[in-house]
Amino acid sequence: MALSNNVKGALYMMMAMATFTCNDALVKSLTPVMNTGQIIFLRGLMTTVLLLLLAWRLKALRHPRVMLQPALIGRTIFDALATVAYLLALRDMPIANTSSILQSLPLAVTFGAAIFLHEPVGWRRWTAILVGFLGVLVILRPGPEGYGLSAIFVVLTVLFAAGRDLTTKLVHADTPSTTVSAYSCAIITLVGAALIEPLGVWQPVSGHSWAVLAVTSVLVLGGYQGIVMAMRTAEISFIAPFRYTSLLWAILMGYLMFADIPDVWMIVGATIVIGSGLYTFYRENKTRSQSAVSQRASVGPNPWKVRP
Repeated sequence: MALSNNVKGALYMMMAMATFTCNDALVKSLTPVMNTGQIIFLRGLMTTVLLLLLAWRLKALRHPRVMLQPALIGRTIFDALATVAYLLALRDMPIANTSSILQSLPLAVTFGAAIFLHEPVGWRRWTAILVGFLGVLVILRPGPEGYGLSAIFVVLTVLFAAGRDLTTKLVHADTPSTTVSAYSCAIITLVGAALIEPLGVWQPVSGHSWAVLAVTSVLVLGGYQGIVMAMRTAEISFIAPFRYTSLLWAILMGYLMFADIPDVWMIVGATIVIGSGLYTFYRENKTRSQSAVSQRASVGPNPWKVRP
């Protein structure tokens, strides 16, 4: 039986979330033996080569000057900051906790779109955003028993990632996404190289670490492609909630690789964040549908339509 486009898109999205989360777990496993800058640099080298080869294979490779677009410069800066902040947070926080907080990204993007892009957001979605951010506070548990500096880094990750997604909306439509990913990854790799000394000295890389880094680069590439295929195959409003499957993978990988067991605060906070996000998706989809109906009604019936 043939699968519908929406079902295919949902499968692609779940595949992307699984690969990204497995990548995070493997990267976290390397933090005891090398610093964050070294990880970003070595993984970035491999991923950049793979992305450039893919862009060349798809005939999507463009001259590097495409990166001079102001929106792409901003996107790359936000992407680099989000990468560094997340890996610094991932070093000391359970992966399920960082993943739970990252689920607030759609709420942050909606908030940013309303403030900076002047997109209309009603009081219901504003309420959902506020409730979702309260859920983040439940996970972080501000105070001496919380996660301290790592908590700040993971919140910054959400803010920087939201900035990346918002500036992506301003990129020229004819710019291939594979090219953007390849050149952005190359620049982030250089950022990682610059951070090696400030974050610690270069550590010898074992054969096991090289193998883990190679797997992470393939997983990152698979995640990028999964997202692209999901967006091109299905309706965004249908597949967006499947992003939350990354939390299930984070809990599983955290338990299997690091013996982390989510506490009640993480579960309660994640439930609040995901519930708020799902409601936001629902309201955005409903608002979009109502707008489409209103536009069709304002045009009126087609006088030239042939009637039976």
